[in-house]
Amino acid sequence: MAKTAPRLGRTAANVFLIGAVLIAVLPLLLVALNTFKPHAAIVANPLSLPTQFTFANFARAWKGGNFGVGIVNSLLLSGTTVIVTLACASMAAFALARRQIAGWQLLTIYFLCATTVPIQLFLFPLYFVFAKLGIIGNFVATGLVLSAINLPVSIFLLRAYVISIPNEIDDAAFMDGATPWQTFRHIILPLMQPGMVTVAILVFLNSWNEFLITSTFQKGRGNVTMTLGYLSMNGTYATDQGAMMAGAFILVAPIVVFFLIMQRFFVAGMTAGAVKG
Repeated sequence: MAKTAPRLGRTAANVFLIGAVLIAVLPLLLVALNTFKPHAAIVANPLSLPTQFTFANFARAWKGGNFGVGIVNSLLLSGTTVIVTLACASMAAFALARRQIAGWQLLTIYFLCATTVPIQLFLFPLYFVFAKLGIIGNFVATGLVLSAINLPVSIFLLRAYVISIPNEIDDAAFMDGATPWQTFRHIILPLMQPGMVTVAILVFLNSWNEFLITSTFQKGRGNVTMTLGYLSMNGTYATDQGAMMAGAFILVAPIVVFFLIMQRFFVAGMTAGAVKG
């Protein structure tokens, strides 16, 4: 009887996980299935298999969503956000974990509060400032806004990695005459790489899928991202579900492939940061 309880617990956990996976994967499979079907077939039975495979939906979606421009813009915006976030979060994490900062508890509370404040409160003043400076549609400027949104969580994650690094490494570097910057740049930063990869993946995914900020600051057809390109299809292709499904597949597929490639690094980084602190 004692052995039965753990076995039932594992079985229940496995059933729950399988159900969660199905809930997450089935909508994606349904979208992929309907990308090859015409509008009439989707409306008649969205669960039916396609009778013939045609890429006409992809052609219309690629052109209608301006995805050729959108994918380049999304990569530029996401790349800018990742670089700025990693540069700022890594230095802040090192300072919070290693330096004796007066009132660091208040800083921690501030970062915690920053994760709960809705960005909608700042949209109007930010847009007013951006318009005055003439940087509406500038990827670097928009990337700074996205970086500010991602910084609190990124700092907390990277701080855990710095805490997991033994203090004796810093002491040895200081005894050899290294400055705090040299210690950070040549010793701590390389050891933070698993955490930085994890943060980079999270920030990249958030930036790629972001809609509210990009729809506010990325004005003009030449500045559309993937999400904005898909939104632009809603009016023109609202009665063409085949093109809409193909557009959704084009939008989601790069993210799925990216995460499948990077999941090994993501899992390794998450487990490495949980060793201490």
